[in-house]
Amino acid sequence: MTKPADSSTRRRTGNMPAEVTSFVGRQREIAEVKRLLSRHPLVTLTGMGGVGKTRVALRVARELRRSFTDGVWLVQLAGLDDRGLVAHTVAETLKAHDNTGREVSAVLADHLRHRRLLLVLDSCEHLVDACARLVEAVLAAAPGLRVLVTSRQPLRTAGEHVLPIPPLTTPNPERPLRPDPDNRYPAVTLFATRAAAATPDFELTSANWAQVATLCHRLDGIPLAIELAAVRVRALGLRQILDRLQDRYQLLITRRWGGSCRHRALLATVEWSYDLCTRQERLLWARASVFAGSFDLRAAEVICSGDGIFPDEVSDAAAGLVEKSVLTYQHGPDGVRYRMLETLRQFGADRLAEDEERTTLRRRHRDWFLRVARSCERDWFGQDQEQTFRRTHAERDNLRAALEFCLTAPGQSQIGLGLAGTLCFYWVGCGFLAEGRRWLDRALALDTNPSHARAKALWVNGYVCILQGDFAAATPMLRACLAVAKVLRSDLPAAYAVHRLGCIELLTGNHVRAQALFGEAIRRYAALGELNSNVIMAWIELAMTSAFRGDLDEAVELCLRTQRVCLAHGERWAYSYALYVLAFAAYAGGDLSQAIRQARECVRINHTFRDLVGIVLPTELLALLEALTGAADRAAVLQGAARTIWSSVGLSLFGSKYFNAHHDTCTELARSALGDAAYEAGFRRGAELTLDEAIAYALGDTMRSIEAAAEPPVAAPATPLTKREFQVAELIADGLSNKDIAGRLFIAVRTAEGHVAHILTKLGFTSRAQVAAWVNERRPGH
Repeated sequence: MTKPADSSTRRRTGNMPAEVTSFVGRQREIAEVKRLLSRHPLVTLTGMGGVGKTRVALRVARELRRSFTDGVWLVQLAGLDDRGLVAHTVAETLKAHDNTGREVSAVLADHLRHRRLLLVLDSCEHLVDACARLVEAVLAAAPGLRVLVTSRQPLRTAGEHVLPIPPLTTPNPERPLRPDPDNRYPAVTLFATRAAAATPDFELTSANWAQVATLCHRLDGIPLAIELAAVRVRALGLRQILDRLQDRYQLLITRRWGGSCRHRALLATVEWSYDLCTRQERLLWARASVFAGSFDLRAAEVICSGDGIFPDEVSDAAAGLVEKSVLTYQHGPDGVRYRMLETLRQFGADRLAEDEERTTLRRRHRDWFLRVARSCERDWFGQDQEQTFRRTHAERDNLRAALEFCLTAPGQSQIGLGLAGTLCFYWVGCGFLAEGRRWLDRALALDTNPSHARAKALWVNGYVCILQGDFAAATPMLRACLAVAKVLRSDLPAAYAVHRLGCIELLTGNHVRAQALFGEAIRRYAALGELNSNVIMAWIELAMTSAFRGDLDEAVELCLRTQRVCLAHGERWAYSYALYVLAFAAYAGGDLSQAIRQARECVRINHTFRDLVGIVLPTELLALLEALTGAADRAAVLQGAARTIWSSVGLSLFGSKYFNAHHDTCTELARSALGDAAYEAGFRRGAELTLDEAIAYALGDTMRSIEAAAEPPVAAPATPLTKREFQVAELIADGLSNKDIAGRLFIAVRTAEGHVAHILTKLGFTSRAQVAAWVNERRPGH
């Protein structure tokens, strides 16, 4: 058996974004953050908006990437307004999949318990209490975890070490200095770099040094203010920029605007940048503040146009704001998406004329993303299923914002019910059961009047509860759906309720009753002309019932008919479940090789959509097939992996004695072949796999290929150092002392000192600085 990598050596890189602009200065702050993280589990970077907290945190995280075997992970919280989703967002980023309805902080604590990982929580100031509670919970459970926070205020939780991030140092403009690299202050360097990027012929010279120094000094070294001013060099001279900023600053003073001088300097720069925008750019800047996270051009055209800006003017306005560093953009598989720095987004929101305008924009935003959800619901049944998943996932922050508006604004709860129900395909097909249930529970509690939206939300929530194994909650919801359908005289929600009641009977072993309910649901669907992925699942679940009753021919015929419909429509998600039933039938009929092929294809397809139920069911079957074909060692690993995945779904194997019977058979075969000790060891190894590693293993890949795909080897070729010595050299380059290195690697200080001495001798160096330079030359990107 191929042994999984030990958690101490397996590397996962995380999700750090690439730097798109050069990094300037901050060596002292970076070294101090590293020092603090080597000694303390929680470090919070504080400072005013625009001072560069996020850039410092990201640079530190990139430089420490090799010190954390389970990766460094960035969670961006600026676009999140619902404090109840903080833990969900962190879990989603870390791929700590859980749909059981358990407290998500507990799920994260379990996920992180034995990992060595750096978690960066960015922009926490509006969610301080929720972030503090979560950080306390996970740090108490995970000794190998380090958390780096950026916030305008501390979390004020136990063990927190706060490091204020100051503005960049600026020169005294009255002191005559040559524009020589040795005399460049970080603020001046930043201005010169960004100005040259905007205007390639810009150069810092003795003729303009004093003006640049004065400008940076007046802007108090605030990076955001400097960058906003630098891009204006293209249109204005340095003297004009200085004069206009001074006029704006004096205006703020005459207004008796509160705050520190630095806040006034930043606001003066942002206000001046805003005033220099065209009318259309100003309107887009203010109105785009309604978006949560990123957004695409089509959404901006619909939501932000009107009253001064035509839809066809939005693209030019967006391009203008990108040039002025107000918007950033990123190319993705489905086109360009824009994002606004949180400080600038808040400024834009303040520019909206009145509360009525804000409410109007939020309604437009809600209406647009309701249309997006409905469009994606339709497209889910078709050849664009994978693209539909990507689109919905890309818009998740905006969909959450739309739901939150519906569930908090007066008179909007009915629309919120409709939106939560429309996203059924996302909650179920894309593995977001726990979040879906949270929204559905809230919406159903707010609006109890009989309506089509309520009927749909009831059966969707019942379906979610079934997949979590919570039949006690699902049954009354589905019966309530039938009651609402009767009041409304609507057959469609009744068909869905009957269908899902059949699922409960299937999973609780009442197969005769399940068969009758599935048959009734299918007849209702046919009479209504209803055909989609949910309807197809009724056919597949009927086939599963037939297979459990021993009628394999009927099960196969139903699945083959289902597959033909899926292929005709380009449907893949429901198709994968047909593959699972066919694999089960092939196993029961003795064709094990065919069963393995079909079960693996089911795993592969559902991995595309992140459907945990659709992954774990065939994984359980594959474990049995491995045991039957003589690979008991692989069977034990797969059973351990499946147990971990079930812990993120709900009740293991739905509590069904029919599903559990084959699981128990596999366990007996594997234990008999391996012995108890070897079986338990394999099971533990499987339980330690990440979801992606478990899927790769189920598909037949070796752990060696998984590790190779995850990250290139630590040591560069042709180095005289051993692997351990190179690891120590990297920690030297990260600024760690011998004591810190010992703590990081769990070795004695004397051992660390010995490694350092050997490194210096082998490389022929006399200082740690030389070692750091040598390592940095060999890191990726250098």
